[in-house]
Amino acid sequence: MQTRLQKILSQWGIASRRQAETMIQQGRVRVNGQIAHLGLTANPEVDLLEVDGRIVKPSDRPQLLYLLLNKPVGVVSTCSDPSGRRTVLDLLPLPMQNQGIHPVGRLDFYTTGALLLTNDGELTFKLTHPKHGISKTYEVWVEGDPPESVLGNWRSGVMLDGRLTLPAEVLVLKQDRETNRTLLQVVLKEGRNRQIRRVAALLGYPVVELHRSAIGLIKLRSPNQPNLSPGDYRPLTPKEIDFLQSQIF
Repeated sequence: MQTRLQKILSQWGIASRRQAETMIQQGRVRVNGQIAHLGLTANPEVDLLEVDGRIVKPSDRPQLLYLLLNKPVGVVSTCSDPSGRRTVLDLLPLPMQNQGIHPVGRLDFYTTGALLLTNDGELTFKLTHPKHGISKTYEVWVEGDPPESVLGNWRSGVMLDGRLTLPAEVLVLKQDRETNRTLLQVVLKEGRNRQIRRVAALLGYPVVELHRSAIGLIKLRSPNQPNLSPGDYRPLTPKEIDFLQSQIF
């Protein structure tokens, strides 16, 4: 059956669909000896597919992997970095790095916590689509002591890049009088670029530390799972994988 090339590559675990599109645009993919272009379809049963000069077949598809990583500060959420900074893939064993694993979404350089990694390109494509709003829970230390009126504004939505942010759950967890800082729990169902940091700054209470503790029901700290230190990872449980699959259908 004819299928778009980037979908085939993502289904085979070679790359996420967006990464596959970039690979095609870079001329790294050939079909029947010809350099591929975006929009091209192929039939894996009859067409010869090559990526970076290597013939790939459906039988080469690696076992699907689903991981939860506790991303430490100072690591980038990409598969490679032109500046030579450490990436999330560098935290995995070398054999695992060569199985098409990539992050699902991103955490910025200074943000820590829960990050999903997988080689299921179709799952990544669907989970990162704007229409899929899996809740994400953050622990946020901010400067100062934001009053209820400010927290109410955050909950109802703040104008960011000309658009109102979606309603958020914002709860005060702790106040540190000595350092004049407040720990908040923030739950979002959208993920604009550096959203929490930008909203907090707009409201006048800049972020000091930002940590993602959960993605839906997938939590870093779970009574039935080992606690993950920064840089550690674990495979998702069948229940957690089922949860992710349930979000895309």
